[in-house]
Amino acid sequence: MPTIVTGNCERCRFTDCVAVCPVACFHGDDQMLYIDNNVCIDCGACIPTCPVQAIYEEADLPGELRVWIAINAERAPNLPSITEKQEPLPGAEARKADLGF
Repeated sequence: MPTIVTGNCERCRFTDCVAVCPVACFHGDDQMLYIDNNVCIDCGACIPTCPVQAIYEEADLPGELRVWIAINAERAPNLPSITEKQEPLPGAEARKADLGF
């Protein structure tokens, strides 16, 4: 099953997940990260590292988040690969608190 980044990543862009990815499947824009499922090996290592619980196995996605499958598939291949941990976006800690984490 593919691994999917969802909207909790928006305006945070914590990159703890990138640091544990063995295949460099993460890509990012100025707001969040996405996973290229043509590269992802579905190891799931990234899921527990996300401090805002933005990453899911496709089978575990709640129905309202299923839209993120197509968003990741569309956006990831067209964005730069993110292979090293980076600073989160300004305001990421406040967003994290707003999300309840």
